[in-house]
Amino acid sequence: MSSDFEQRLDQILGRITADDFLQGRGLGNEIPFYAFDYPPEQELAVREHIVFLLEQLPKHRPDLRATHVNLFDLIIETLKSRNFYDKALDLQRKKGDAALLKALAAPLDAGKLAAALIEQAQPAAQDLVLVSGVGSAYPLLRTHNLLNNLHAGMGSTPLVLFYPGTYDGQSLRLFGLLQDKPYYRAFRLVDSG
Repeated sequence: MSSDFEQRLDQILGRITADDFLQGRGLGNEIPFYAFDYPPEQELAVREHIVFLLEQLPKHRPDLRATHVNLFDLIIETLKSRNFYDKALDLQRKKGDAALLKALAAPLDAGKLAAALIEQAQPAAQDLVLVSGVGSAYPLLRTHNLLNNLHAGMGSTPLVLFYPGTYDGQSLRLFGLLQDKPYYRAFRLVDSG
């Protein structure tokens, strides 16, 4: 791991437990969406760090209500709840990835997945929502579409998106390669050194 990356990871806990962060101070009426972008090759370290964060949050802020949603798991749960999961696996085996993506476009519409995320996370009952699994969910889900569909349902609850790629405050680049549509409404959680 690079020392800059480790330093950025080390700053997350203090940042997400700070009163200013949790109360949205300094946002100028903007939605409290944050992105922690990281090199895709650090995915396993980030997963471990999310587990660490979830263990540490109650120790640092016993009153803090926080939840974590993995987008890939959310997609699987959504497909299973609609009895599409086994059919999707069968379709992928028989006709390939392109046919699967086309068939899942409607059931995995970003608006539907945003509604499923809101139902699972219950942001009105939380002080913080952590979201991961972006890389695993690609190409079934495009991050900017999900975030745009989450605006209305998240209220003032901060959302932290762990993003395997780069976010410069204007555009998301999944894996540092794939250009997504511009997304201007999130803040970087921790800046690079």
